[in-house]
Amino acid sequence: MFAADLRDIDITCPHCGARNLSSVDPSVEDQEYVEDCQVCCAPILMHLHIDWQHESIQVDVRRENF
Repeated sequence: MFAADLRDIDITCPHCGARNLSSVDPSVEDQEYVEDCQVCCAPILMHLHIDWQHESIQVDVRRENF
């Protein structure tokens, strides 16, 4: 099981294509929230699934308006 500390993940902005570093809380199994791109400031809808058994984080990012 993941420790309660934050984990850093790399994501690609679906608006401008820039790579962003995001910190996620792995203590919650399924998460959906909006985070602004660090480059173009457009809203990114992020959906995360934490797989505690394999200690992996699955991330799906898309434009917030779609």
